[in-house]
Amino acid sequence: MMSPRPISEVRGSSNFRQTPLQIIHIVGNFLRIWSVYSMYRYLTQTGASVILFIFSCLVPSSILFLLLQKPWKGRSLSNTQVVPSVINGAITALYFVLWGKGLKSCGPLRAILAEYSGAVLGVLSAVLYGRRGHLWKKVGGLIAMLASFYFLSQGWALATLSPFSFKDSLDSEVQTEQVLGMSKMMVPILAGILSALRRVIARRVSLKNQLKRRLHAITIASATSFLFPVAMWDLIIGSSDSNMELPFSAWAFLSTILFGIILVFYVDSIAEEKLHMVFSSPRHLMAAAGCIIVMEITYKMDFSLAGFLICSSILGIGIYEATTLERGRKDSLQKPEISNGMLNDELEMPSLPT
Repeated sequence: MMSPRPISEVRGSSNFRQTPLQIIHIVGNFLRIWSVYSMYRYLTQTGASVILFIFSCLVPSSILFLLLQKPWKGRSLSNTQVVPSVINGAITALYFVLWGKGLKSCGPLRAILAEYSGAVLGVLSAVLYGRRGHLWKKVGGLIAMLASFYFLSQGWALATLSPFSFKDSLDSEVQTEQVLGMSKMMVPILAGILSALRRVIARRVSLKNQLKRRLHAITIASATSFLFPVAMWDLIIGSSDSNMELPFSAWAFLSTILFGIILVFYVDSIAEEKLHMVFSSPRHLMAAAGCIIVMEITYKMDFSLAGFLICSSILGIGIYEATTLERGRKDSLQKPEISNGMLNDELEMPSLPT
Protein backbone atom coordinates (compact mmCIF):
# COMPACT_ATOMS: atom_id res chain seq x y z
CA MET A 1 0.00 0.00 0.00
CA MET A 2 1.42 3.32 -1.06
CA SER A 3 1.95 5.96 1.57
CA PRO A 4 0.26 9.33 1.02
CA ARG A 5 2.33 12.18 -0.35
CA PRO A 6 3.36 14.85 2.16
CA ILE A 7 1.23 17.97 2.28
CA SER A 8 4.23 20.21 1.58
CA GLU A 9 5.05 18.23 -1.58
CA VAL A 10 1.50 18.57 -2.89
CA ARG A 11 1.47 22.30 -2.27
CA GLY A 12 4.93 22.71 -3.78
CA SER A 13 3.98 20.98 -7.02
CA SER A 14 0.79 23.04 -7.26
CA ASN A 15 2.69 26.30 -6.76
CA PHE A 16 5.27 25.26 -9.36
CA ARG A 17 2.54 24.65 -11.95
CA GLN A 18 1.01 28.06 -11.23
CA THR A 19 4.28 30.01 -11.51
CA PRO A 20 4.13 30.50 -15.34
CA LEU A 21 0.51 31.65 -15.05
CA GLN A 22 1.43 34.12 -12.33
CA ILE A 23 4.20 35.51 -14.56
CA ILE A 24 1.72 35.88 -17.43
CA HIS A 25 -0.68 37.67 -15.09
CA ILE A 26 1.96 40.12 -13.87
CA VAL A 27 3.29 40.84 -17.38
CA GLY A 28 -0.23 41.29 -18.74
CA ASN A 29 -1.14 43.76 -15.99
CA PHE A 30 2.11 45.63 -16.51
CA LEU A 31 1.36 46.07 -20.21
CA ARG A 32 -2.19 47.16 -19.44
CA ILE A 33 -0.99 49.76 -16.90
CA TRP A 34 1.63 50.92 -19.40
CA SER A 35 -1.17 51.55 -21.88
CA VAL A 36 -3.02 53.56 -19.21
CA TYR A 37 -0.04 55.89 -18.75
CA SER A 38 0.35 56.24 -22.52
CA MET A 39 -3.32 57.11 -22.82
CA TYR A 40 -3.08 59.66 -19.99
CA ARG A 41 -0.08 61.37 -21.55
CA TYR A 42 -1.81 61.57 -24.92
CA LEU A 43 -5.06 62.98 -23.47
CA THR A 44 -3.33 65.60 -21.32
CA GLN A 45 -0.79 66.74 -23.92
CA THR A 46 -3.21 66.98 -26.85
CA GLY A 47 -6.48 67.83 -25.10
CA ALA A 48 -8.25 65.14 -27.13
CA SER A 49 -11.79 64.09 -26.35
CA VAL A 50 -12.03 61.11 -24.01
CA ILE A 51 -15.18 59.81 -25.69
CA LEU A 52 -13.69 59.94 -29.20
CA PHE A 53 -10.50 58.26 -28.01
CA ILE A 54 -12.40 55.45 -26.28
CA PHE A 55 -14.67 54.96 -29.30
CA SER A 56 -11.71 54.90 -31.68
CA CYS A 57 -10.18 52.12 -29.58
CA LEU A 58 -13.40 50.15 -29.14
CA VAL A 59 -14.13 49.89 -32.88
CA PRO A 60 -11.02 47.85 -33.82
CA SER A 61 -11.19 45.99 -30.49
CA SER A 62 -14.74 44.82 -31.16
CA ILE A 63 -13.77 43.71 -34.68
CA LEU A 64 -10.81 41.73 -33.35
CA PHE A 65 -12.92 40.12 -30.62
CA LEU A 66 -15.57 39.10 -33.15
CA LEU A 67 -12.95 37.62 -35.50
CA LEU A 68 -11.22 35.76 -32.69
CA GLN A 69 -14.28 34.35 -30.92
CA LYS A 70 -16.78 34.07 -33.82
CA PRO A 71 -19.92 34.11 -31.63
CA TRP A 72 -22.06 33.22 -34.66
CA LYS A 73 -20.34 29.82 -34.98
CA GLY A 74 -20.70 26.74 -32.82
CA ARG A 75 -23.63 26.12 -30.53
CA SER A 76 -26.30 28.79 -30.93
CA LEU A 77 -26.63 31.28 -28.09
CA SER A 78 -30.00 31.67 -26.38
CA ASN A 79 -31.79 34.96 -25.80
CA THR A 80 -31.21 34.58 -22.05
CA GLN A 81 -27.49 34.82 -22.83
CA VAL A 82 -27.43 37.38 -25.64
CA VAL A 83 -29.82 39.95 -24.12
CA PRO A 84 -27.90 40.31 -20.80
CA SER A 85 -24.67 40.55 -22.79
CA VAL A 86 -26.10 43.41 -24.87
CA ILE A 87 -27.26 45.17 -21.71
CA ASN A 88 -23.82 44.54 -20.27
CA GLY A 89 -22.46 46.37 -23.31
CA ALA A 90 -24.29 49.53 -22.24
CA ILE A 91 -22.78 49.22 -18.76
CA THR A 92 -19.35 48.66 -20.32
CA ALA A 93 -19.68 51.75 -22.51
CA LEU A 94 -20.63 53.89 -19.50
CA TYR A 95 -17.73 52.40 -17.55
CA PHE A 96 -15.20 53.29 -20.26
CA VAL A 97 -16.47 56.88 -20.50
CA LEU A 98 -16.45 57.48 -16.74
CA TRP A 99 -13.09 55.81 -16.28
CA GLY A 100 -11.54 57.78 -19.16
CA LYS A 101 -12.78 61.07 -17.73
CA GLY A 102 -11.56 60.05 -14.29
CA LEU A 103 -8.16 59.20 -15.76
CA LYS A 104 -7.87 62.60 -17.42
CA SER A 105 -8.89 64.55 -14.31
CA CYS A 106 -7.37 62.43 -11.52
CA GLY A 107 -4.29 60.91 -13.12
CA PRO A 108 -3.39 57.27 -13.79
CA LEU A 109 -2.46 56.31 -10.23
CA ARG A 110 -5.77 57.40 -8.73
CA ALA A 111 -7.79 56.07 -11.67
CA ILE A 112 -6.23 52.60 -11.48
CA LEU A 113 -6.65 52.27 -7.72
CA ALA A 114 -10.22 53.57 -7.94
CA GLU A 115 -11.08 50.58 -10.14
CA TYR A 116 -10.87 48.40 -7.03
CA SER A 117 -13.89 50.20 -5.59
CA GLY A 118 -15.91 47.37 -7.14
CA ALA A 119 -15.19 45.41 -3.95
CA VAL A 120 -18.09 47.32 -2.36
CA LEU A 121 -20.34 44.84 -4.15
CA GLY A 122 -18.95 42.28 -1.72
CA VAL A 123 -20.26 44.38 1.15
CA LEU A 124 -23.63 44.68 -0.57
CA SER A 125 -23.84 40.91 -1.08
CA ALA A 126 -22.97 40.39 2.58
CA VAL A 127 -25.78 42.71 3.61
CA LEU A 128 -28.30 40.94 1.40
CA TYR A 129 -27.18 37.31 1.63
CA GLY A 130 -24.38 37.07 4.22
CA ARG A 131 -24.31 36.23 7.89
CA ARG A 132 -25.21 39.20 10.05
CA GLY A 133 -22.67 38.24 12.70
CA HIS A 134 -19.76 39.10 10.35
CA LEU A 135 -21.35 42.16 8.80
CA TRP A 136 -19.28 44.56 10.90
CA LYS A 137 -16.09 43.23 9.28
CA LYS A 138 -17.51 43.98 5.83
CA VAL A 139 -18.48 47.48 6.95
CA GLY A 140 -15.01 47.97 8.45
CA GLY A 141 -13.49 47.00 5.12
CA LEU A 142 -15.73 49.50 3.35
CA ILE A 143 -14.64 52.26 5.75
CA ALA A 144 -10.98 51.41 5.12
CA MET A 145 -11.54 51.60 1.36
CA LEU A 146 -13.25 54.99 1.66
CA ALA A 147 -10.39 56.25 3.85
CA SER A 148 -7.87 55.15 1.23
CA PHE A 149 -9.76 56.95 -1.54
CA TYR A 150 -10.01 60.06 0.64
CA PHE A 151 -6.24 60.09 1.25
CA LEU A 152 -5.65 59.63 -2.47
CA SER A 153 -7.96 62.55 -3.26
CA GLN A 154 -5.98 64.70 -0.83
CA GLY A 155 -2.77 63.95 -2.72
CA TRP A 156 -1.03 61.60 -0.32
CA ALA A 157 0.48 59.71 -3.27
CA LEU A 158 1.94 62.95 -4.71
CA ALA A 159 5.41 64.03 -3.67
CA THR A 160 4.38 67.70 -3.53
CA LEU A 161 1.36 67.10 -1.29
CA SER A 162 2.12 63.96 0.69
CA PRO A 163 2.69 64.43 4.45
CA PHE A 164 5.42 61.78 4.17
CA SER A 165 7.44 63.63 1.53
CA PHE A 166 10.39 65.94 2.24
CA LYS A 167 10.05 67.94 -0.97
CA ASP A 168 9.42 71.67 -0.79
CA SER A 169 5.70 72.38 -0.68
CA LEU A 170 4.05 74.24 -3.54
CA ASP A 171 2.17 77.50 -3.37
CA SER A 172 -1.27 77.31 -1.81
CA GLU A 173 -2.99 78.00 -5.16
CA VAL A 174 -1.16 75.13 -6.87
CA GLN A 175 -1.90 72.80 -3.94
CA THR A 176 -5.58 73.65 -4.16
CA GLU A 177 -5.58 72.68 -7.85
CA GLN A 178 -3.92 69.31 -7.21
CA VAL A 179 -6.11 68.39 -4.22
CA LEU A 180 -9.08 66.84 -6.00
CA GLY A 181 -11.54 66.23 -3.23
CA MET A 182 -13.93 63.29 -3.09
CA SER A 183 -16.31 64.88 -5.61
CA LYS A 184 -13.86 64.36 -8.50
CA MET A 185 -12.69 61.02 -7.15
CA MET A 186 -16.28 59.76 -7.35
CA VAL A 187 -16.03 59.58 -11.16
CA PRO A 188 -13.38 56.80 -11.28
CA ILE A 189 -14.91 55.20 -8.17
CA LEU A 190 -18.27 54.87 -9.94
CA ALA A 191 -16.43 53.52 -12.96
CA GLY A 192 -14.84 50.86 -10.75
CA ILE A 193 -18.24 49.82 -9.38
CA LEU A 194 -19.62 49.57 -12.93
CA SER A 195 -16.58 47.50 -13.93
CA ALA A 196 -17.27 45.03 -11.11
CA LEU A 197 -20.96 44.94 -12.05
CA ARG A 198 -20.21 44.05 -15.68
CA ARG A 199 -17.89 41.26 -14.52
CA VAL A 200 -20.59 39.88 -12.23
CA ILE A 201 -23.14 39.90 -15.06
CA ALA A 202 -20.70 38.18 -17.43
CA ARG A 203 -19.95 35.55 -14.77
CA ARG A 204 -23.63 34.87 -14.14
CA VAL A 205 -24.58 34.59 -17.81
CA SER A 206 -21.70 32.39 -18.99
CA LEU A 207 -21.07 29.18 -17.10
CA LYS A 208 -18.35 27.87 -19.41
CA ASN A 209 -15.07 29.60 -20.27
CA GLN A 210 -15.46 29.33 -24.04
CA LEU A 211 -19.01 30.67 -23.78
CA LYS A 212 -17.74 33.57 -21.68
CA ARG A 213 -15.33 34.61 -24.42
CA ARG A 214 -18.00 34.46 -27.13
CA LEU A 215 -20.38 36.55 -25.04
CA HIS A 216 -17.64 39.05 -24.26
CA ALA A 217 -17.22 39.68 -27.98
CA ILE A 218 -20.94 40.50 -28.13
CA THR A 219 -20.59 42.77 -25.10
CA ILE A 220 -17.73 44.80 -26.61
CA ALA A 221 -19.57 45.10 -29.94
CA SER A 222 -22.66 46.25 -28.03
CA ALA A 223 -20.61 48.80 -26.08
CA THR A 224 -19.24 50.18 -29.35
CA SER A 225 -22.76 50.49 -30.76
CA PHE A 226 -24.05 52.29 -27.66
CA LEU A 227 -21.10 54.68 -27.72
CA PHE A 228 -21.43 55.48 -31.45
CA PRO A 229 -24.13 58.23 -31.22
CA VAL A 230 -22.39 59.81 -28.23
CA ALA A 231 -19.07 59.87 -30.07
CA MET A 232 -20.67 61.36 -33.20
CA TRP A 233 -22.34 64.07 -31.14
CA ASP A 234 -19.06 64.82 -29.38
CA LEU A 235 -17.32 64.99 -32.76
CA ILE A 236 -19.88 67.46 -34.13
CA ILE A 237 -19.72 69.67 -31.04
CA GLY A 238 -15.93 69.52 -30.94
CA SER A 239 -15.50 70.37 -34.62
CA SER A 240 -17.81 73.36 -34.31
CA ASP A 241 -15.94 74.70 -31.28
CA SER A 242 -12.43 74.36 -32.69
CA ASN A 243 -10.86 73.67 -36.06
CA MET A 244 -7.50 72.58 -34.57
CA GLU A 245 -6.30 69.17 -35.74
CA LEU A 246 -5.10 66.87 -32.98
CA PRO A 247 -1.89 64.88 -33.47
CA PHE A 248 -2.21 61.12 -33.82
CA SER A 249 -0.25 58.87 -31.47
CA ALA A 250 0.00 55.33 -32.81
CA TRP A 251 1.41 53.96 -29.55
CA ALA A 252 -1.38 55.43 -27.41
CA PHE A 253 -4.08 53.89 -29.62
CA LEU A 254 -2.35 50.56 -30.28
CA SER A 255 -1.39 49.98 -26.64
CA THR A 256 -4.92 50.77 -25.46
CA ILE A 257 -6.45 48.43 -28.06
CA LEU A 258 -4.03 45.52 -27.69
CA PHE A 259 -3.14 45.74 -24.00
CA GLY A 260 -5.85 47.84 -22.34
CA ILE A 261 -8.88 46.12 -23.90
CA ILE A 262 -7.98 42.80 -25.55
CA LEU A 263 -5.01 41.35 -23.66
CA VAL A 264 -6.28 42.31 -20.20
CA PHE A 265 -9.49 40.34 -20.79
CA TYR A 266 -7.63 37.11 -21.53
CA VAL A 267 -5.14 37.68 -18.71
CA ASP A 268 -7.92 38.28 -16.16
CA SER A 269 -9.76 35.21 -17.48
CA ILE A 270 -6.67 33.08 -16.90
CA ALA A 271 -6.31 34.54 -13.41
CA GLU A 272 -9.92 33.68 -12.56
CA GLU A 273 -9.93 30.20 -14.10
CA LYS A 274 -6.48 28.94 -13.14
CA LEU A 275 -5.28 31.08 -10.23
CA HIS A 276 -8.73 31.69 -8.66
CA MET A 277 -7.88 35.39 -8.45
CA VAL A 278 -10.49 37.96 -9.41
CA PHE A 279 -9.91 41.64 -10.13
CA SER A 280 -11.15 43.01 -6.81
CA SER A 281 -8.76 41.03 -4.64
CA PRO A 282 -5.71 41.95 -2.53
CA ARG A 283 -3.40 39.76 -4.65
CA HIS A 284 -4.47 41.54 -7.84
CA LEU A 285 -3.99 44.91 -6.13
CA MET A 286 -0.50 43.89 -5.01
CA ALA A 287 0.53 43.06 -8.57
CA ALA A 288 -0.96 46.31 -9.88
CA ALA A 289 0.77 48.35 -7.15
CA GLY A 290 4.18 47.04 -8.18
CA CYS A 291 3.49 47.94 -11.82
CA ILE A 292 2.29 51.42 -10.82
CA ILE A 293 5.50 52.09 -8.90
CA VAL A 294 7.60 51.16 -11.95
CA MET A 295 5.54 53.34 -14.31
CA GLU A 296 5.43 56.33 -11.93
CA ILE A 297 9.23 56.29 -11.72
CA THR A 298 9.67 55.66 -15.46
CA TYR A 299 7.34 58.50 -16.49
CA LYS A 300 8.82 60.79 -13.78
CA MET A 301 5.45 61.56 -12.28
CA ASP A 302 4.79 63.53 -9.09
CA PHE A 303 5.03 60.44 -6.92
CA SER A 304 5.44 59.74 -3.20
CA LEU A 305 6.37 56.12 -2.57
CA ALA A 306 5.59 56.25 1.15
CA GLY A 307 2.21 57.88 0.65
CA PHE A 308 1.31 55.46 -2.13
CA LEU A 309 2.26 52.40 -0.06
CA ILE A 310 0.15 53.62 2.85
CA CYS A 311 -2.90 54.31 0.65
CA SER A 312 -2.60 51.02 -1.24
CA SER A 313 -2.08 49.07 2.01
CA ILE A 314 -5.21 50.56 3.56
CA LEU A 315 -7.10 49.81 0.34
CA GLY A 316 -5.81 46.22 0.34
CA ILE A 317 -6.89 45.69 3.94
CA GLY A 318 -10.32 47.10 3.12
CA ILE A 319 -10.70 44.82 0.10
CA TYR A 320 -9.57 41.82 2.15
CA GLU A 321 -12.13 42.43 4.89
CA ALA A 322 -14.90 43.25 2.41
CA THR A 323 -14.48 40.19 0.22
CA THR A 324 -13.06 37.26 2.19
CA LEU A 325 -15.04 34.42 3.73
CA GLU A 326 -16.14 34.58 7.35
CA ARG A 327 -13.31 33.51 9.64
CA GLY A 328 -15.49 31.06 11.51
CA ARG A 329 -16.27 29.02 8.41
CA LYS A 330 -12.62 28.94 7.34
CA ASP A 331 -11.39 27.95 10.79
CA SER A 332 -13.75 25.00 10.90
CA LEU A 333 -12.13 23.71 7.70
CA GLN A 334 -8.57 24.42 8.76
CA LYS A 335 -7.57 20.78 9.37
CA PRO A 336 -6.82 19.27 5.95
CA GLU A 337 -8.36 15.97 5.06
CA ILE A 338 -6.11 13.70 3.00
CA SER A 339 -7.57 11.14 0.64
CA ASN A 340 -5.05 9.05 -1.35
CA GLY A 341 -2.39 11.65 -0.63
CA MET A 342 -4.28 14.58 -2.19
CA LEU A 343 -5.62 17.62 -0.41
CA ASN A 344 -9.18 18.65 -0.73
CA ASP A 345 -9.23 21.33 -3.44
CA GLU A 346 -11.92 23.31 -1.67
CA LEU A 347 -9.49 24.18 1.10
CA GLU A 348 -7.08 25.72 -1.39
CA MET A 349 -9.65 27.59 -3.47
CA PRO A 350 -10.84 30.93 -2.02
CA SER A 351 -14.25 32.20 -2.90
CA LEU A 352 -14.53 34.56 -5.84
CA PRO A 353 -15.36 37.99 -4.42
CA THR A 354 -17.57 40.20 -6.51
